[in-house]
Amino acid sequence: MTILIDNKSGAPIYDQIYTQIKNQIISGELSQDEALPSIRNLAKDLRISVVTTKRAYDELEREGFIYTLPAKGCFVAPKNVELLREETLKKIEDHIRQIGQLAAACGLTRQELREMIELNLEETV
Repeated sequence: MTILIDNKSGAPIYDQIYTQIKNQIISGELSQDEALPSIRNLAKDLRISVVTTKRAYDELEREGFIYTLPAKGCFVAPKNVELLREETLKKIEDHIRQIGQLAAACGLTRQELREMIELNLEETV
């Protein structure tokens, strides 16, 4: 598992850890039931507070991406297909929102935007 902290990003460190682990789980880079580094070891490796790492792990567990076994550690949870679908739908909605803003900024009509989307979908689907 690779975690890179960007101090210039402006995003909180716990959020960077949370996002990177979540993305590695969703992409399949981290497998179901795979052990994650202990909270203390990850904090030591990243040279950050244990509290920061714990916050990221707690958020991942609360959202169902990992589970904890007492005295054993944290592990990747079985993939919840519905949860993954929701995550993807959120990303699509964010992109659509951005597309709408860009289209409005350059004066595209709804019809022109629909045509662009249809042409792009024909190429990818």
